[in-house]
Amino acid sequence: MSTSNNKWEGLKKWLVRYSKIVLPIILVVCVGLTIVIAVQANKRRIAQEESVVAPETQEEGEETTLTVPDVPLEQDAVPGINELFETYYTAMVEGDTQTMERLVYYLDAQEILRAAETSKYISDHQSMEVYTKPGPKEGTYIAFVYVELKFNDYDKPVPGMRVYYVCTNEDGEFYINEDGEEGDDELHYMREIQLQADVVDLNNKAAAAYNDMMAEDGTLADFLLELHEEIDKNVGEALAHAKEEEESGDTEDEEQAGDEQPEESEAAETVVTKVKAIDVVNIRTSDSETADKLGKASVGDEFELLEERGNGWSKIKYDGGEAFIKSDFLEPSETASQSDLAAAEEEPEEEQEEEDNSAASAPTNGTVRVKETVRIRSGASENSEKIATAYMGETFEVIMKQADGWTKIKYNGKTAYVKSDYVE
Repeated sequence: MSTSNNKWEGLKKWLVRYSKIVLPIILVVCVGLTIVIAVQANKRRIAQEESVVAPETQEEGEETTLTVPDVPLEQDAVPGINELFETYYTAMVEGDTQTMERLVYYLDAQEILRAAETSKYISDHQSMEVYTKPGPKEGTYIAFVYVELKFNDYDKPVPGMRVYYVCTNEDGEFYINEDGEEGDDELHYMREIQLQADVVDLNNKAAAAYNDMMAEDGTLADFLLELHEEIDKNVGEALAHAKEEEESGDTEDEEQAGDEQPEESEAAETVVTKVKAIDVVNIRTSDSETADKLGKASVGDEFELLEERGNGWSKIKYDGGEAFIKSDFLEPSETASQSDLAAAEEEPEEEQEEEDNSAASAPTNGTVRVKETVRIRSGASENSEKIATAYMGETFEVIMKQADGWTKIKYNGKTAYVKSDYVE
């Protein structure tokens, strides 16, 4: 137990010392190095899932049935794994989502779209080094991949590193396991592996490479941030467009059904009072893409609608004032009749006070970094659906740090939650 504590203390000192280096590396990873991060839990395995104590509730010192071997990292030691990642990164650069779907278990529709969009900004991958340690089960490996990506609008390749969980299928072929269904023993095993000295040294190598680049060019971080925002914007627009096409087919059926109903309908007297975001979108001071940003709305965030303008923008109530969001990223969440609105004007605005207090109690921007392997969930509860697994060093945009011990984050353009004890 003392050995593990010593390793953890040593790692914390290293992270504090190199925090300005590690965080940009994670940003590189988020932008392009790994298109696939663990996504929502595999639906096909939910029925088979037994009651398991969540990793974040595992008591300190609790025994595990898996022994964590202290064996050295091996570089390029498993030919099949090297071939897996060479094929994967080539597919990522080329936007070959079919190949990526074959190699990763598994990708949802939004991640496939993001992979295709990101490939437009990457021209090549170079200097790949694959390091492995035995995984928690037979036929599995923990792989650490160091690679340099060449972006279209940046002269030099950008280094970064990412950890993967590699498994073997029934045909003996390797694949990247991103189903987020690891058991407690597996998560404990992975945490211990990442605390071993040679893994920390490997992180140092990636940090040093990135630090050299930052010293040469102070604009690198801004470039990557702008690139990430551009990808988010394009993916959001593509999702909105796809939704419009899907709804357009339903509209024809609705219009045909509407021909049989009276011309006057209750909808004529109904107005939209609240809207919610269907994707991540900027909140701005005016109805222009060049206007100052006040914040960002995450999927499911709800706002009081003040006005829907004909230029494609909606005026909303935001932080006690007015703000604007592109209408394409919103959908109605609440409607009311004219008579209801008139009656509501005479009632106390208790709801608004609650929203103001909630907004004032937590940050709406910034990032959090994962301290230990932890599950990402759909809600602020240990009984909520497991979306994915986050590994030490990964960073996420924070939406709110709640008083109930959970942190609300943005994960792949959606709202998710992690236990606050496992992030900082």
